[in-house]
Amino acid sequence: MKKTIAVLGGGDSSESVISVKSAAQVIQNIDHEKFLPFLVHVKGSDWNVEISKEVKIKVNKDDFSFEYYGKRIKFDCAFIIIHGTPGENGILQSYFDLLKVPYTTCSAFSSALTFNKYATKLFLKEHDIKLAKDFFMRKKDKIDIKEIVKAVGLPAIVKPNNGGSSFGITLVKELDQLEPAIKRAFEEDGEVLIEEFLKSRELTCGVFKGKKKEYILPITEIISQNEFFDYEAKYEGASREVTPAEIPAALQRTIKDLSSKIYDILDCKGVVRIDYLYNAKGLYFMEINTVPGQSEASIIPQQVRAAGYNLVDFYSELIEDAVGN
Repeated sequence: MKKTIAVLGGGDSSESVISVKSAAQVIQNIDHEKFLPFLVHVKGSDWNVEISKEVKIKVNKDDFSFEYYGKRIKFDCAFIIIHGTPGENGILQSYFDLLKVPYTTCSAFSSALTFNKYATKLFLKEHDIKLAKDFFMRKKDKIDIKEIVKAVGLPAIVKPNNGGSSFGITLVKELDQLEPAIKRAFEEDGEVLIEEFLKSRELTCGVFKGKKKEYILPITEIISQNEFFDYEAKYEGASREVTPAEIPAALQRTIKDLSSKIYDILDCKGVVRIDYLYNAKGLYFMEINTVPGQSEASIIPQQVRAAGYNLVDFYSELIEDAVGN
């Protein structure tokens, strides 16, 4: 019998529209001979199974099921493709843990940890991994420009601390730009991370370690027309990706080995994407995305294809690994 798969898209972050596009791509590439997928659109407490544009059915959150033609259908697995809250920060994972519904992402703890950029850096600092200098702030903290510049210098990147969104990120070059940039980031999140700006190449590597097989995917270089990979570069075509990246073999090995190591340190599950900065001083960990995009143009599908795999088999392994765990 086919397993019924909930592909969860939407969510409450600024990237909800992107998430729905990713979810549609996942449904298109799931093996329909093995699985019966349904799009579950999540917005706050409003969860609906979208049978079509016209037909939407409320999800019973007591047992994660829905009624269809008089029959109660219970989901066998959750394929989470919600960027930001509640799909990337451990909230959905905790819910599914309570119901004992398998899911395709990291655990609730690992999701919550990696969603917090500063906490992730503190965690990795103990493992001899190169990190950019930073300064952490909460909304209640006084903005002390002198202390911030002393810690990270200028130019600096100001970003919301929680999540993988490109919203609210600013490259600050001048002193008088710093406070407005911090306030802008606080509009997205109650915590802000300010980091030294490292003029570097941006490289990223996808990893999935399943029971049957480990995928350390080809590395992608992100070449932005802007000075860094902001929202415009990410979603509005102001960047191009080169997969596999045109980098020396030794650097490829270093990135793949480090990506495998970070995946294990953070106790990841499912597919993740790990981002780096590389310059003359070395290779710096930037951040980890535990619910990477899966739209046609997203990086993980590019890397899967560059490795010679197809998305149908890749998604089957993600689901089967989740159910097996």
